[in-house]
Amino acid sequence: MPGKLFVLDGLDGSGKTTQTALAAKALEAAGRPVRIISFPDYQQESSALVRMYLAGEFSPDPDDVNAYAASSFYAVDRYASYQKFWKKDYEAGHTILATRYVSSNAIHQMAKLPREEWDSYLSWLSDFEHEKLGLPRPDRILFLDMNRRAADSLLLKRYGGDASREDIHERDRAYLARCQESAAYAAKAGGWTVIRCDDGEHPLPQAEIAEKILRCLLEAM
Repeated sequence: MPGKLFVLDGLDGSGKTTQTALAAKALEAAGRPVRIISFPDYQQESSALVRMYLAGEFSPDPDDVNAYAASSFYAVDRYASYQKFWKKDYEAGHTILATRYVSSNAIHQMAKLPREEWDSYLSWLSDFEHEKLGLPRPDRILFLDMNRRAADSLLLKRYGGDASREDIHERDRAYLARCQESAAYAAKAGGWTVIRCDDGEHPLPQAEIAEKILRCLLEAM
């Protein structure tokens, strides 16, 4: 019997990596071993096109790279990761905790399309990654929802205040604002669990967010 696949997703600066690590630690303390996976898998050759895209090698403007083309870059990276690294564990019944997944394409690539094309894109994405590529469907997707002002401050801290180190998504604040809209649409359409991560202006304490996440994950076990 397959295991459980849980996804923590969100826009840049929402604290996904930190919260995934905290969730894994809490689940393991409760006697539930977890394997963490993260996308893109920058250490593997399968992420080469993603790295080129984010570095601006195709264009410094993310909108110049077709939504479907860019989606395929990320999808191939996930396919390689699944086949090489975690398929056996998942099929053996292990719990997999993913930082980003198919949902990230819905968040970041759908925003490039006109609103009237969003439903058809979501249908295409589900069919492409889950049916054609055979990637397992998550048992639950948790979307870490943080307002852009709070997230932007955390992004800058990530690079020690050096904005030149940001990728083409991170440095384009207008693009990220549109991604916030596409994320809200995808979350509603896909039945994602939305975790509020700010008080309207500032980020909530990490422990408070972690408690919300752990409660949702345990309910879904």
